[in-house]
Amino acid sequence: MGNKNQISLQQRNELFEKLKVRFEKNPHRHKGIEWAKVQTALEASGSKLWSLQEVERTGGEPDVVGYDKKTGEYLFFDCSPESPAGRRSTCFDREGLESRKEHPPQNTAMDMAAEMGIELLSEEQYRTLQQLGPFDRKTSSWIQTPAAIRKLGGALFADYRYGHVFVYHNGAQSYYAARGFRGLVRV
Repeated sequence: MGNKNQISLQQRNELFEKLKVRFEKNPHRHKGIEWAKVQTALEASGSKLWSLQEVERTGGEPDVVGYDKKTGEYLFFDCSPESPAGRRSTCFDREGLESRKEHPPQNTAMDMAAEMGIELLSEEQYRTLQQLGPFDRKTSSWIQTPAAIRKLGGALFADYRYGHVFVYHNGAQSYYAARGFRGLVRV
């Protein structure tokens, strides 16, 4: 394929089947949403399919978690039990990566998200995800960070421990094997 943001017909069909099975297995995540309407939106979504394929490829297990009535878009979040394995060991952003003096990681959460065509979850979205089940019980995930915090060198991450969602801060240049990021795809 000439366009990197396209997937083959076979990949499309396999992705649709995975998404449908996950959708049917987890009805509590998308009450009142019908698969037929989601599939119609997916069929018309072009490069969003490529983004969902990338989310799946990196271990995100995307699933529908809502519908935005204002934009008419279905919201897919990473629903893997732990932070997606293919997106861990990343600094928060390029500035954080470039500030490291030793042992820089391969990539950043913000760069990977942009390359994949997805958004990092906000704190509010992360808390919404946690209402659908416990996620990140052994890992943590970078989340969107307010500009004022980022300007001072920090970045936010979150996890779920002791039956509670915790939001913490770290230097944007830090990275850990158990910290990745969760994303949002709008279709």
